[in-house]
Amino acid sequence: MSEEMTGAQSLVKSLEAAGTETIFGIPGGAILPAYDPLMDSSIRHILVRHEQGAGHAAQGYASATGRVGVCMATSGPGATNLVTPIADAHMDSVPMVAVTGQVGASMIGTDAFQEADIRGITMPITKHNFLVTDPADIPRTVAEAFHIASTGRPGPVLVDVAKSALQADTTFEWPAELHLPGYRPVTRPHAKQIREATRLILESRRPVLYVGGGVIRAAASQELATLAALTGMPVVTTLMARGAFPDSHPQHLGMPGMHGTVAAVAGLQRSDLIISLGARFDDRVTGNLDSFAPGAKVIHADIDPAEIGKNRHADVPIVGDVREVLLDLVKALRLESDAGNTGDYEAWVEFLSGVKATYPLGYDTPADGALSPQYVIERLGAISGPDTIYTAGVGQHQMWAAHYVGYEKPRTWINSGGLGTMGFAVPGAMGAKVGCPEATVWAIDGDGCFQMTNQELATCAINDIPIKVAVINNESLGMVRQWQTLFYNERYSNTDLHSKRIPDFVKLADAYGCVGLACERPEDVDATIEKAMGINDVPVVVDFRVHRDAMVWPMVAAGTSNDEIKYARDLAPQFDEDDL
Repeated sequence: MSEEMTGAQSLVKSLEAAGTETIFGIPGGAILPAYDPLMDSSIRHILVRHEQGAGHAAQGYASATGRVGVCMATSGPGATNLVTPIADAHMDSVPMVAVTGQVGASMIGTDAFQEADIRGITMPITKHNFLVTDPADIPRTVAEAFHIASTGRPGPVLVDVAKSALQADTTFEWPAELHLPGYRPVTRPHAKQIREATRLILESRRPVLYVGGGVIRAAASQELATLAALTGMPVVTTLMARGAFPDSHPQHLGMPGMHGTVAAVAGLQRSDLIISLGARFDDRVTGNLDSFAPGAKVIHADIDPAEIGKNRHADVPIVGDVREVLLDLVKALRLESDAGNTGDYEAWVEFLSGVKATYPLGYDTPADGALSPQYVIERLGAISGPDTIYTAGVGQHQMWAAHYVGYEKPRTWINSGGLGTMGFAVPGAMGAKVGCPEATVWAIDGDGCFQMTNQELATCAINDIPIKVAVINNESLGMVRQWQTLFYNERYSNTDLHSKRIPDFVKLADAYGCVGLACERPEDVDATIEKAMGINDVPVVVDFRVHRDAMVWPMVAAGTSNDEIKYARDLAPQFDEDDL
């Protein structure tokens, strides 16, 4: 059944048919025709203050809900302002559809006003992208975009629509089925690879479950818990997988990598078998690849075949949806267990428990009584609790938030992992709160990150999106300053932000229609957090004025071996491996 309408009406109707509930965007010339039918649509449009905010909000929405996030912008600078969130979503496998306006079809390639080849620009950072010049193609293109974004390895898809197509008359017909030759993600793992993986698991003595963000994207946390309980194997969760396995679980060693726990790093380095589930052997995890886990065989399960063997050779490659892989592995291992075959990991588990106990996460309290950033985040996690959704920007505060909040559930930790985008936290929190309005959402941000996207506080205040923001204010680009301390002889070139003076974050929050609070004494932390927790009708910003020279430990210097992990500035852990 087809209906007569304009291309713009067809676009809005197509977005409705694809299940869109919310769009984050800003109108402009080329996309303007679509904004007229949006007024009559069931879709909630949230007018952001910068297109980067729209993109990160769509990411936050998608990461919190598991649904496709949608953002919209006009041509030229509107579209190019979406490039950073699109690249971010691509690195972190976030399902997102970005709809952009384009100049009229006859003007494409003429350097028309506000023209940019956004298809060409985003080719390397999208799963797929479309340019629509024929209005009849709009419904099919939108349907395909949502399907591609949300299936296989999730990711961003761009739909660029010429203004002439939006203004032309057309017929709307939602496709009954999609024809995408060449796009057939493999979800069911091969039985032979499952058998081979089972054999290696039973033969190994020092296995580790290396859990990546793919486990959360695949909604496979329950299946992971079943496998962990069945085998007793130790578990590490990457920065993107925090919450995929409960922090409180005794088998959990924490986060591996450059700023990982000593137990998680040691677990991977000393293992004889790494079972990688939806992880990609990122350089932040492996350190120097040549010296990473030298004695380990690798089972690598991922829905994206391009990731398998990309950085580390896989002895058993398994292409498939990680949830399906876990179900099949559990089934195979149960059959073996019923036949009396189980793995013997007792000495290994005992060794790692000893490492975990000897080298717990910890931090020094500033001698001058100043506020410790780790303490602030620890108390925030304890008071707000495991049902809260936490977002973070990038840098020291991100690492402290990853370590000092206890994550018990998936989709409660949302951050920019692969791209490391400063400014992610506030718009990410905004999107998460829109997707999960009943949840408490805290953006844990740095004073540097906060100044990149804090204009979205206006969006939150006007649209009744009461997020809470904890600014960990150390007056610095903290992670860069840490590197300058360690590797550049304390020559602090261009990392001083002066942000305990300019701007005044409490006044800034007030100017944006939010409640602004400040805290600089350890004894006031709990009361300040509880006061923020009690305000739920408007956004709250808390300026935590913390000790400037706190550092993120443990640390593996970039490009070095994970064996060279430092537990604190002058302390390297010592392991007694005789019992292995």
